[in-house]
Amino acid sequence: MSEPDHILIVEDEPITREQLVAYFEDEGYRVSSTGSGDEVQKIVENTDVILVLLDIKLPGKDGLTLTREIRAHSDIGIILVTSKQEQIDRILGLESGADDYVTKPFDPRELLSRARNLIRRVQIQQKQRKRNHMRTFDGWSLDLNKRELTTPEGQPIQLSAGEYQLLLAFMEQAGEVMNRDQLMNRIRNREWFPDDRYIDVLVGQLRKKLGERAANAKIIATIHGTGYLFTPEVV
Repeated sequence: MSEPDHILIVEDEPITREQLVAYFEDEGYRVSSTGSGDEVQKIVENTDVILVLLDIKLPGKDGLTLTREIRAHSDIGIILVTSKQEQIDRILGLESGADDYVTKPFDPRELLSRARNLIRRVQIQQKQRKRNHMRTFDGWSLDLNKRELTTPEGQPIQLSAGEYQLLLAFMEQAGEVMNRDQLMNRIRNREWFPDDRYIDVLVGQLRKKLGERAANAKIIATIHGTGYLFTPEVV
């Protein structure tokens, strides 16, 4: 029988941390926890954690810094938990490589649902990568085994979970215009809100890694008033 999925909760407020640990343990997960950002990287590197619930405001390293550090070496799921209400903080979190975010106060059932969905996606991606499948477009190649994008010059580029899912969605529908609703449904990353900029943020991150700017993007073209078009042929 396989072991329960392992979650790391990073929260400096003891009562909230203990409540989250108890809640997820009651739901059948193995849970590690810490109140300091300085311990996170060591735990991630030395255990089988598949998901991190990460508070942005922490003693030591803050959540955004930790997100960037984790994402540089790991494809585990990252959900940012923050009390901040400003939209810019959410965008910065996604740009740092987080897969999702929740804002305090939150409903534990919603957090559980988001965690389950993200764990499922990470597990699917891990299975895909084990097949060592390659896809190419316009001189670029995507290794589904490593979730690694390689430039035409042979330079490897790591993708976050969201970037990877978005690129796959584009490649699977190459040559077809896709609006934000369609893209959000394809990546199934989080609930869609009409004023949500999540897809635009991901497109910007992906374009940057493809060496493109929005004003003259050729691989991921903006179709004004409609959505985006992935122009290259995928092999």
